[in-house]
Amino acid sequence: MVARWRVVFWSAVVAVLAQLTTLLAVRYPLWVERIYSRFLYPPLGRVLSRFTSLVPISLAELCVVTLLAVLLIGGLNFIWRGWRQPGKLVAWLRWTLVLGLLAYAAFVFSWGLNYYRQPLAEVLGLEIRPAPTQELVDLCHDLVQHVNELRPLLKEDEMQVMTLTGGKWRALGRAALGYDELAKQLPQVGGLYGPPKGVRLSKWWSFTGTAGMYFPWTGEANVNMAMPSVNIPVVACHEMAHQRGIAREDEANYLAYLACINHPDVEFQYSGLFMALTQAMRALQLVDQEAFATLYTQLHPGVVRDMQANREFWQAHSGPMEEMFERMNDAYLKSNRQADGVQSYGRMVDLLLAARRAANE
Repeated sequence: MVARWRVVFWSAVVAVLAQLTTLLAVRYPLWVERIYSRFLYPPLGRVLSRFTSLVPISLAELCVVTLLAVLLIGGLNFIWRGWRQPGKLVAWLRWTLVLGLLAYAAFVFSWGLNYYRQPLAEVLGLEIRPAPTQELVDLCHDLVQHVNELRPLLKEDEMQVMTLTGGKWRALGRAALGYDELAKQLPQVGGLYGPPKGVRLSKWWSFTGTAGMYFPWTGEANVNMAMPSVNIPVVACHEMAHQRGIAREDEANYLAYLACINHPDVEFQYSGLFMALTQAMRALQLVDQEAFATLYTQLHPGVVRDMQANREFWQAHSGPMEEMFERMNDAYLKSNRQADGVQSYGRMVDLLLAARRAANE
């Protein structure tokens, strides 16, 4: 009996060490940046993602589906016969605890410590500070001009909505080109990682409101392939930012934007600018509805159609499941000390403002 619980004890020891490491990491972000995020993690992330890329399907998707099946079958088995075999129930709970503890420790040491690295703004030398409304208006005006210039160059479907040349799956294979170009300015985002993978069950995944997911246990960047084409490039680059050790959501959004606007394909450039424009305009609408309305009327008709198609897609997939997953994601982000939870996605605007300010100084 003692031997059976020994594995639980050692699993708990490893998990406690992981937790203590995170507590230290919170206090010393500079050391996390230099030792873990810049030195230890990059080769680990590259090797893991390249190894799992040998399998053409998403191992993350396979793991999630398998886990759900095991939980369902295990639950039904317990209801049917577990109450008559308490010994098997205890053994099942013991191994579930072991796997949970080891999964947590693996998450922390294989990727999770990146949450405690230096803020990306400090790494890039950007000053985040409160900005007057006019500065936000000017940012939105610039973004409107850029998307309007690119939109006529794009391919459209029968609904006159932006579509990707060669399809969505081809775009995944070209996503790394943006990081190859960006690495000439930021060498730390370079290196050969596994390509992003499309999720085969994306139609059903959409009901969770999820556009993409990085799975740290396999090093895979997973993309929802059912969503409108305008999202595919920037979401792929967002998950690849996580793959490169950028854990915070607002920072992954900003790095995805940089990778997209440096990409040789105009479709990627447009996708990155479209995401930035959407977030900046949403922020502007909250503080100056008149300026928002004026700029909205200046958008190219194709951009408006893309926005409408994107809005209709997510509205069609909204519901209780989306709300549940949003709460789960919110709790996950807060557990990793992203105090704003899901609201941290909107803080990318601060980085856009800071970069624009630095370029104009």
